[in-house]
Amino acid sequence: MTAALVERTLALLGAVLVGGTAAVQLKNELPVHGLDAHVAKVLLGLMILGCVLAILAALHVLGG
Repeated sequence: MTAALVERTLALLGAVLVGGTAAVQLKNELPVHGLDAHVAKVLLGLMILGCVLAILAALHVLGG
């Protein structure tokens, strides 16, 4: 078991945990209106996108 495998595993688990939490929070924010709610939706969407990229990188689909 190499250090790279441990690092990729931790990154994968962290990305799934953070991405899942962000997705649930985004689902809760969808019916809310207002400028601050729209900013929160954009930031949560970007967080989910970052987690998807981290998952793809951990699985060697993205990057090398």
